[in-house]
Amino acid sequence: MTKDRTSFPPVFWIANTVEILERFAYYGIYMGFPIYFATLGYKTEQLGLIQGLFLFISYTVPVFSGTFADKYGFKKILLISYLAYLPSVLLLIFTRSFSGIALSMLCIGFAAGIFKPLISGTVRVVTDGTNRTVGFGIFYAMVNIGASFGPLILGNLRAVSWENAYIAAAVGIGIMFFITLIFYKEPERTLEGETLAKKFRGMGETFSDIRFVSFLVILGLFFWLPFWSFFNLCSKYVETQLDGAALYNDIRTTLGTGIANFLSKDYEGTRKVLGETISHTGWVIMVFQVFVAWIFERFRTIPSFVFGLFVLSIAFGFLGLAGITNPAWIFLGIFLFAIGEMITSPRIQEYIAWIALKEKAGLYMGSNFLAVGIGGFLSGVIYTSRIYDYFERTGHTEYLWLVLGTHTLIGIIVLVLFSRFAGQFREQEI
Repeated sequence: MTKDRTSFPPVFWIANTVEILERFAYYGIYMGFPIYFATLGYKTEQLGLIQGLFLFISYTVPVFSGTFADKYGFKKILLISYLAYLPSVLLLIFTRSFSGIALSMLCIGFAAGIFKPLISGTVRVVTDGTNRTVGFGIFYAMVNIGASFGPLILGNLRAVSWENAYIAAAVGIGIMFFITLIFYKEPERTLEGETLAKKFRGMGETFSDIRFVSFLVILGLFFWLPFWSFFNLCSKYVETQLDGAALYNDIRTTLGTGIANFLSKDYEGTRKVLGETISHTGWVIMVFQVFVAWIFERFRTIPSFVFGLFVLSIAFGFLGLAGITNPAWIFLGIFLFAIGEMITSPRIQEYIAWIALKEKAGLYMGSNFLAVGIGGFLSGVIYTSRIYDYFERTGHTEYLWLVLGTHTLIGIIVLVLFSRFAGQFREQEI
């Protein structure tokens, strides 16, 4: 007989509301940033440095911020993250210098890194065996709602002025602060937590596992690096390299004038699609995540992951094709990238959690954050600063996506060879 599902406490819904607002601000700013940076006249090489550092900070700080949250409480650390977030977004409104913009973005990355593990941690604490799957499903949906509406709404606002977009992001952070301050009640648990020294010792032990470290390096170089290159550059590619008027007409024909106008801007009588409004995957994930998860849960993780990488490589091909032939191929490219993301990202993170002994699951997931951060850093300093910059100067940015597709295919070969000669990890039993 199945147990009745435990109802979610109020803090669960408060935490998920905050998650929507944070992802709204984070992705609303990040997806439009390459376009904003270019309008100020800065070089793509400089953009790549900021992107790389931003992602590295965003994904390495959570390794440590979760420790402080366990020790001092989620609510206190959440409020600290907002106090880092809000002035950083406000600085982005007022500064135009390279140093000021770089400082603002890196502080936003730092604040996001503090915030990142706290809501998922809240969901973990307030759910049990009867409602955990549903709870994390709701959490993942909230992430994608915020990540979809952020670029859509902030993109629409920046069509009037960039200040409007960043003010909206700042307002979102302010609302998060007051919701947390007034309504967030610390979940009941023992606030002990491990010390940073103990965490460093544990990570040292984890990194002594050469096979696991090699696996993380492969993920960082051949999955997370091309993965983040898409989010770093797709919006700029759509905005500056594709026929925005043709894309506007495609959307108007398919979805109607109202939606097409919302996703576009009038440039002296000609409406063109805004790059960041279509260059994200959240809207696809919201619709298809459950279906994709249902299909692939019956297959083993590594074969599924390899297939997902193949889908990503095909997606990169269509992104390149959009610049060579018909720009409408961009829609299929983004759709396929979203499918590949749904197959790869959740499964590989679940896999890392399950190959660890129960008492070491947190350390293994923390190590995975480092792999994500390193892949993100290299995506900026290699693909944005070097490869995209080169193709931009030669007038062939569409070739970037063909390089990324080839990169991902090489990753498949490397991963298959690794699994063949080093063996796959054994998933632990519950």
